[in-house]
Amino acid sequence: MSAIRQVVPLAQQWPGVDPFLFAVHHRDEFPAADGDTMRPAAPLAGRDLGQDFSGTDGWSMYHGTTVPGFPQHPHRGFETVTVALEGVIDHTDSLGAAARFGDGDTQWLTAGAGIAHAEMFPLLRDDAANPLELFQIWLNLAPEDKGADPHFAMFWGEETPVVVRGEEGARARFRVIAGEVDGVRALAPPPESWAARAENDVAIWIVTLDPGASTELPAFSDEAVRVLYNYGGTLTVDGRELGYEAAVLEPAPVTVTAGDDGAAFLVLQGRPIGAPVVQHGPFVGTSREDIVAAMDDYRAGRFGQWTLERNDPVHARGEGRFARYPDGTERRPGGAA
Repeated sequence: MSAIRQVVPLAQQWPGVDPFLFAVHHRDEFPAADGDTMRPAAPLAGRDLGQDFSGTDGWSMYHGTTVPGFPQHPHRGFETVTVALEGVIDHTDSLGAAARFGDGDTQWLTAGAGIAHAEMFPLLRDDAANPLELFQIWLNLAPEDKGADPHFAMFWGEETPVVVRGEEGARARFRVIAGEVDGVRALAPPPESWAARAENDVAIWIVTLDPGASTELPAFSDEAVRVLYNYGGTLTVDGRELGYEAAVLEPAPVTVTAGDDGAAFLVLQGRPIGAPVVQHGPFVGTSREDIVAAMDDYRAGRFGQWTLERNDPVHARGEGRFARYPDGTERRPGGAA
């Protein structure tokens, strides 16, 4: 019996399986910055500014018009899990939280009853390129948690478990954002998250394999669903070769082997919530009435207050990685306040 239930090709937005809504992988080879502006030192003519997903010259401006990124926008009814592997992301939100994160940091945001935030990609180097790589994963909330108070959390890369298997040159590395690998558990997710309940068997792993390396993905609950998204190199799963594809896996253990150039893949796993999903852009509910209510609440200003003059704020160029919570508490890597 094959360990693979289904294989689907990947597009810009990767399809999710309950409890996940979808995932996106951004890889941009941004140029050097134009001096201290944190903007690209490159012409923007020909790009559809405000809606640039073109990938021209290896990068996009997304919804940004000066600095690349995603200016102020709302969310409701789900969570965003954003892992910054390279480059930096500047976060600002209507709760009063703010952050600059990168180097393997994860921002876990429970939108709950509603929040507005901006995610900008400032270019900090004016003497070299500014590559950016990140994942953003949308994890649904159970119906009883969709009205939860919004919650902002930052997990520094230095604190995030990385499980390494194998010998030098033939290693597998698991970055454990949620769940457990070889007895090593991830940091605790936000309290209202579907991932906060052990019985839901939620896992988020980013796995890299050296060229030719093999490793085993452990068994998981037969009440859960596991999807492997292969995005970097050729990967053989239970004897089947995957390109830029996703595979829905059976609960049994399975061996994966990288091709000659190595491999990288994302694993999303969890017990389905099983509730109806009605989505309209950044709002997720269980009915059309939920979406109408979300739009009304956003228009009425019930998603917190945006107090900044700009919708696309960035922090000072010389600022390091930090997280400022809604109560004013500020944290930096290493536990420093």
